[in-house]
Amino acid sequence: MIIETHFKINLGLHVLKKMESGYHQVETVLYPVYSQRDRVEIVRSDHFKFQIENQDFEIEQEKNIVVKAYRLLEKNYDLPPVSIRLVKNIPSGAGIGGGSANGALTLKLLNSLFDLRLTTEQLHCYAAQLGSDVPFFLRDYPCWATGVGDQLQPIALDLSAYRIEVAFSDIRISTAEAYSWVTPKIPPIPLSELIQRPIQEWRSVLVNDFEKPIFLRYPQLELTKENFYKKGALYSAMSGSGSSVFAIFNR
Repeated sequence: MIIETHFKINLGLHVLKKMESGYHQVETVLYPVYSQRDRVEIVRSDHFKFQIENQDFEIEQEKNIVVKAYRLLEKNYDLPPVSIRLVKNIPSGAGIGGGSANGALTLKLLNSLFDLRLTTEQLHCYAAQLGSDVPFFLRDYPCWATGVGDQLQPIALDLSAYRIEVAFSDIRISTAEAYSWVTPKIPPIPLSELIQRPIQEWRSVLVNDFEKPIFLRYPQLELTKENFYKKGALYSAMSGSGSSVFAIFNR
């Protein structure tokens, strides 16, 4: 079985507070984008095998999220050996959830391939163990994400009339380090309200709390955002904790 995965952009991101667990409570709007896709192929095999193509950084096999997804289900279900082939086209470490999408869709593929009959809610629980934004990729629609990013509520938002461009960078930013640079705060207006405003107003109201400290350390990313606006973007921002920067244009 083969499935193609997509990525996401963050339309605003507020870091609200740090919890006793060490994780941060956030709110953000996650929007799916399909301009680039990875591909995951899973077939039955005599022994477990994992193959990755176009790998853009080195990682141990067992630490790859696709393998972790298989191992997670293997703990509770009598999964036979499989051969997994992952073809990467979405850059890793870019703040757009390419790896998270691979993990989520691997769960869905295994659920279908072996008729595990897991509900979306059950898959959500497994996905959340892989990462905070992995559950989003079990869905195919925009969501307002709260909690650590895993509590999802669908929102009515359609950007199909616009063009989305994404600029990638060789800069790799540790998510943990990025959080250490942010001072959590509660915004006066929740993002769920701000996102309802016309897109022409987003530039002045939608904020990614990671941008200010990251732009101080990597001014070239801020320059990328400024260049998008010079090209006529309606809205531009860094996605997640970076380092990709996206822009929304009229077609």
